[in-house]
Amino acid sequence: MALTGLPPREFEFSLPKGWLDESGKVHRSGRMRLATARDELVMQRDRRCQDSPIYGDLVMLSQVIVQLGDVNHLTPEQLENLFTQDLNYLRAFYNQINQQESAHVPAQCPQCQHQFELELALSGEF
Repeated sequence: MALTGLPPREFEFSLPKGWLDESGKVHRSGRMRLATARDELVMQRDRRCQDSPIYGDLVMLSQVIVQLGDVNHLTPEQLENLFTQDLNYLRAFYNQINQQESAHVPAQCPQCQHQFELELALSGEF
């Protein structure tokens, strides 16, 4: 997950299978930006998310995916065509980039007093 030449809040990704658009073209490489409070509000206000909480994943991803292949804006309806492996990848990637600041906590060995960072297993799914 490198920031090569990208704005500091965007991250490159590559889907395991690839999203198939309406014309049959496969898109694998993309960019995702960090989520904002506004993205959370959009998701909470969307009736489809209230009727089916799993749809919230698609709404959130449509907000934060900046580009997928040569497509610059994806709708939740388009993301319905993701393979489940790609959807799971994007969920994990979203959690990784949005929770990276809190993924490590300072720790200290109770016996030798050695200080180190402990990586937390992230469970916060959107």
